Amino acid sequence: MVLKTGRMAAFASMAALTLGASPALSQTGAPKAEDGKETAARAHILDTLLVTGSAKGVAKIGGSASYISREEIETFSYTDINRTLRLVPGVQLQEEDGYGLRPNIGIRGSGSDRNSKIVIMEDGVLMAPAAYAAPAAYYFPFTGRIESIEVVKGPGAIKYGPSTIAGAINLFSTSIPESEDGRVSGSLKILGGEDSTLRVHGYAGGWMPMSDAWEVGILGETLQDRTDGFKELDSGGNTGYRVQDYLGKLAFRSTAQSGLRHSFEFKAQRSDEVSDETYLGLTVADFAATPYRRYAASQVDEMNVDHLTLQASHRVDFSNDLNLTTTAYYHDTTRAWYKINDARLTGAPSWTGISAILDDPVTNAAQLAVLKGASGEIRVRNNNREYYSAGIQSVLGSSFITGDVAHFLELSARYHQDEEDRFQNDDIYTMAGGVMTLTARGAPGSQDNRVGDAKAWSFFVQDTIDWGNITLTPGLRYESIKLRQTRWGLADPNRTGPTAVAENAVDVLIPGIGAVYYINDGWQLVGGVHRGFAAPGPGSTSDAEESVNYEAGFRYAAGAVSVEAIGFFNDYSNLLGTCTASTGGGCTIGTQFDGGEVDVKGIELTAGYDAASLLGTRLSVPLAAIYTYTDAEFKTSFASGFGPWGTVTAGDELPYVPKHALTLSAGLEGEGWRANVIANYASETRSVAGRGAIPVNRRIDERIILDFSTEVEIAPGVSLIGIAENLTDEVYVAAFAPAGARPGKPRTILGGVRFTF
Repeated sequence: MVLKTGRMAAFASMAALTLGASPALSQTGAPKAEDGKETAARAHILDTLLVTGSAKGVAKIGGSASYISREEIETFSYTDINRTLRLVPGVQLQEEDGYGLRPNIGIRGSGSDRNSKIVIMEDGVLMAPAAYAAPAAYYFPFTGRIESIEVVKGPGAIKYGPSTIAGAINLFSTSIPESEDGRVSGSLKILGGEDSTLRVHGYAGGWMPMSDAWEVGILGETLQDRTDGFKELDSGGNTGYRVQDYLGKLAFRSTAQSGLRHSFEFKAQRSDEVSDETYLGLTVADFAATPYRRYAASQVDEMNVDHLTLQASHRVDFSNDLNLTTTAYYHDTTRAWYKINDARLTGAPSWTGISAILDDPVTNAAQLAVLKGASGEIRVRNNNREYYSAGIQSVLGSSFITGDVAHFLELSARYHQDEEDRFQNDDIYTMAGGVMTLTARGAPGSQDNRVGDAKAWSFFVQDTIDWGNITLTPGLRYESIKLRQTRWGLADPNRTGPTAVAENAVDVLIPGIGAVYYINDGWQLVGGVHRGFAAPGPGSTSDAEESVNYEAGFRYAAGAVSVEAIGFFNDYSNLLGTCTASTGGGCTIGTQFDGGEVDVKGIELTAGYDAASLLGTRLSVPLAAIYTYTDAEFKTSFASGFGPWGTVTAGDELPYVPKHALTLSAGLEGEGWRANVIANYASETRSVAGRGAIPVNRRIDERIILDFSTEVEIAPGVSLIGIAENLTDEVYVAAFAPAGARPGKPRTILGGVRFTF
């Protein structure tokens, strides 16, 4: 990866501002607990950038939020974010490759294509490669190195932006380990199994005294993950991936218990992914016969992604009641997905896209034969893109009391800029006897030659007001966004002069308020309302996506029992659709479509119980249930060229939104051992908007997926791990996007060892 000097200089300037935003280091101190003693775990440098920060923090939120802890993630050692997020109600998951490499996540019917309607963050920082200019996330942090996850769906989501239409997912990277005696600690986990899978995750670090006034913390971490894949290419070869991910942290914090108290953290992360992945699925008939087949026409398909993150954070506590956190960040992502785009008979005047071929294999029988290896031509697109984003954000937090009312006031500002650079070309291959041979290489930039960029200022204010049994959390966000799209000629690789420049700007106020009423120590009533917003893309002539989102419900927690029920209603005045290859193409890539009014309503239920006392055992018996009911439909009729919508009649259901989703989990845990099982059910849903019976070529199967995990400690710091994903080997259509029927991952058995020190 070649880093742009100017962009790196911009990051260096932001980092300097971050570190220079505080008073002199000689006046230092450490946070105190309310009783005046030093807290065992010092305040995290990023606390003010989070909504919950912990499972206990969820109970204080005036709205819907979920927190997945390190322990929950470690139970199944998931590296697939789709499997992890089944623990959260209200989340829609559209599988694609079976591994979660490129997840498609939606929240409360928002649409799931490349997570473009939700906010993805790591450690409180926007993580989509270009969150404003191109929010479709072709890079997603690898879950195998993530420590915990926060999902915010209610009015708390306006804290982040730019999109507040659905919610936010904040991934927390591994924190520097704490230890009583200042020793280095860490973990090494090695798993292996079917399809030549090998997964190694390890980290080590700790805090050490640097002087009487300062401590230094270090962390080194790596994730090495590879597999040959579970699909079978007609022409032979691997269908898996290889991931290499490295992360390092260097931190400093003051140890004094009075005066100004400082914390600094520097984070660098770099990853490289090579995956033999494709957009090409199967016809319904071929899926029924051999669901894990891959046609010969995808034999050269390969995705390459390089990603770099640099981040510098500083927190100063002026007192126990006033703190300021500033973070500067820089991301550079390059990706080139070399994959089949369309096919034709040799010498034919036009090409037929792979989605069209698989949608109508009878009419396109000749082209389908080419996909399977018969003589013809294949056009492979080099989807070569580069992204960068950089920004600086600050949050000022202040606690104070006015009369009988306690306040925690947050004021934040962020400047962000990002860019997507598309420089793509098409290559032509001949297909003969199932083997592809390159015959014509396209010139760089001859298929797409454009840049979309964005610059944005964001401001946010929120006051958490505690007054007796009531907590109110009013907030207001302001986004000022400037978007630009610049196009060059397809025969102008040096970009000597643009052929078109389109600019648009958005300024929007986004209010919201959440409320909690504490009936007693166990019962709470919660509710909230906020404005949902998602900006149009650079050069778009479509309206912004807007909604008003309401929610209300209750929480109960006492002893071993916890229950939460939230009803929600998202009232869209305009739903926005964006043409992408990942939604099936068939339209001009990047074109946006107005979907008009849409209603999404539903119920989210979560319950947990430890049945140990009921069963009369000293073992822990954790039980949990997570259920979501979602009803999402268009309220207006229209015709569009957007594949997942097509021609819509008022009352049609939205695609990829199952009405019912249920996750049940149970465990049995003793001294030094545990066994856990999790079952996930999703009802059938449609891949294209419609109503009534779902045609077989648009029906996403209902399914029950069962995962099992066990771990046994065989010596101090050494344990054996066994995992079975999709234990019953359920075969199901997971999606018809990007093109054709795609399977979920079959039964996969893994085993390994964990060392902790």
